[in-house]
Amino acid sequence: MAEEAVTTLRAELGRFGRGEEGFALLEVFLEVGRPWLGPVVLDPVGLRLPDEMTDDRALVQGLIEEIEAEPAVKGLFRSTEREYDMTDPQARWDYVRLAHCANLATVWGEGRRTTYFEVSGRVRATYWLPESLKVAFFDAIQAKGWAVPADWLTAVGKQPKPWWKRGS
Repeated sequence: MAEEAVTTLRAELGRFGRGEEGFALLEVFLEVGRPWLGPVVLDPVGLRLPDEMTDDRALVQGLIEEIEAEPAVKGLFRSTEREYDMTDPQARWDYVRLAHCANLATVWGEGRRTTYFEVSGRVRATYWLPESLKVAFFDAIQAKGWAVPADWLTAVGKQPKPWWKRGS
């Protein structure tokens, strides 16, 4: 059976009229995508507020300060990755805002075999969506009264490379 076409959608905060629009779209994605999602994680080292964040700056800065104040474990190898529970509305809110403050934040599929969303270097943000998830996402965006970005509507999905050709 052939894999579903995957569409790449650019989602940097700077491409939206307000950063909060990007946050709202990510919140919708996390709600709609829940059946497809595996771990939702970010690297909390070096969190910084993005310039595009206009609302909630003080709240998000408070979250960053709480994370930075956590005691470090000395002498043990510890992953800095932090996972968020998407069934908890507060965890979802925290993740959406902190993802865009992080050097790396990822929304994985089951078993970490698929990446659906990633922020890297605080500036690049991308969705990779199979057609069925993209349709559900766009429908939910519109149902909540948001506009789907025009270039997302015209983005064309591509067939993934066969597993034996990936990485080359």
